[in-house]
Amino acid sequence: MGDSKKNAEQQDWPWPDSLDAVIAAPKHHKLVFENERVRVLEVRIPPGDFVPVHTHRWPSAIYVARQSDFLRRDSDGSLMFDSRTLGPPPTEPMAQWSPPLPPHSIENIGTVEILLITTELKPII
Repeated sequence: MGDSKKNAEQQDWPWPDSLDAVIAAPKHHKLVFENERVRVLEVRIPPGDFVPVHTHRWPSAIYVARQSDFLRRDSDGSLMFDSRTLGPPPTEPMAQWSPPLPPHSIENIGTVEILLITTELKPII
């Protein structure tokens, strides 16, 4: 990656690398595969677990293998999303799209482990 392109990309993302999910919340985010185009993470959040504040820099396709009720809060602790507002969690696997996510935390308030396979799409340079 050319220095000017790399610098522009870094400027577009205002949060430090230390908040990257794999660095800030390694108990819950396992790097499965990475190359210059994608990064694949296995995300596991046991019932009752709290995932510390972290970010997801790139948009992603998420395979939701197991789902549970959860709360997402911003870096100040304010509630951003309560999954219970959508009704009971689906019991069948599904896929969904996610944009890049600014600093947030997750709390699994359900009775089932959350299991996601997240494929983050890096920009083509």
